[in-house]
Amino acid sequence: SIENFMKDVYKDRYGEDIQEEYVRLLYAVAVSIFAIGGMLGGFSGGMIANRFGRKGGLLLNNILGIGGACLMGFTKIAHSYEVLFLGRFIIGVNCGLNTSLVPMYISEIAPLNLRGGLGTVNQLAVTIGLLMSQVLGIEQILGTDDGWPVLLGLAVCPAILQLILLPVCPESPRYLLITKQWEEEARKALRRLRASNQVEEDIEEMRAEERAQSAEATISMRELICSPTLRAPLIIGVVMQLSQQLSGINAVFYYSTGLFISSGLTEESAKFATIGIGAIMVGMTIVSIPLMDRTGRRTLHLYGLGGMFIFSIFITISFLIKEMIDWMSYLSVVSTLGFVVFFAVGPGSIPWMITAELFSQGPRPAAMSIAVLINWIANFIVGIGFPTMKNALENYTFLPFSAFLAIFWTFTYKKVPETKNKTFEEILAMFRHGNG
Repeated sequence: SIENFMKDVYKDRYGEDIQEEYVRLLYAVAVSIFAIGGMLGGFSGGMIANRFGRKGGLLLNNILGIGGACLMGFTKIAHSYEVLFLGRFIIGVNCGLNTSLVPMYISEIAPLNLRGGLGTVNQLAVTIGLLMSQVLGIEQILGTDDGWPVLLGLAVCPAILQLILLPVCPESPRYLLITKQWEEEARKALRRLRASNQVEEDIEEMRAEERAQSAEATISMRELICSPTLRAPLIIGVVMQLSQQLSGINAVFYYSTGLFISSGLTEESAKFATIGIGAIMVGMTIVSIPLMDRTGRRTLHLYGLGGMFIFSIFITISFLIKEMIDWMSYLSVVSTLGFVVFFAVGPGSIPWMITAELFSQGPRPAAMSIAVLINWIANFIVGIGFPTMKNALENYTFLPFSAFLAIFWTFTYKKVPETKNKTFEEILAMFRHGNG
């Protein structure tokens, strides 16, 4: 539908039909400019968090959300695909800032024993958003020539909702106490968050973190990269982000409808089966919420990567012999669903959470900025490079992802510490003593 709109605009402007390759290029720009905006937003997240606070940064970010959504929604009225590009770019910046600010805010307001579960609630909201957009995008609802601007414009709803609800929430007590030195404000925020007047234990834990951090108050990205103590957690944070994007999950979303068609489903049924993948993501994320603080981040990440590795091998095998054996195409469907299940268990939510956990207050914003930037760059590379890779490797498309999954599993096993039920000061001490 969007490509047809681009053809119409081009014809009205220049009085001739546009070439197919050029339409595809314009559509590729519309898709990928979102990730470029995401890189910019993610990278500036740390600076925004230090300047305006976690809550303040999120509130300001809604201005971008509303602006980007309105531009996308009015694309057809403006009769210009450049308006769509601009809207996609601005909403990309908005999403990039969210991916940096939200995990930071959640990790700082959560009680120690619930930090993992609350971090996973963030991923749950993301998967529910994905599922809703898949449902709304089917032809019977908004996936039509007239409906797509409304579908894109609906991005205004979460921004408005957050503008209404977020002012009711307290600012991060850690930001108030450690960054701003406003102890009374921090106590007030803690009393509201804990629904109790007994907040001295939390205040003391923050004081310990502040004392440990006094030598390196707020750290710039250059100082973070050059610091020997913080290099190990930074490398872990970056590799964890890569393990999410280079696991092949985006390829599965890209491939799923085609996979289901090849296994004998009609095109209509295949689209509904793809919605089923979104539903599985939501279901498995709900399952992983209590597991996060019971089993631990490292253990779940290892299970997730290991399961994805096994199912990626099965996907490749089913591709290779589905011409010979009819029922093999069903193996590819089952393998795809298994792949998604294990993604939701580990790599779906843990990289966002663990990056915020590995750093104390001073370096946390800079570390989140770097990690989120890497995540969006990897997202962009997979989005741009996957069609070419698919043409070049054909049935072996998933083998590079299998290799990456094996590397990430080994790295997690050897290098990633368990952060479950540890204070930020205890996590920092592990790296300081060189046994992280």
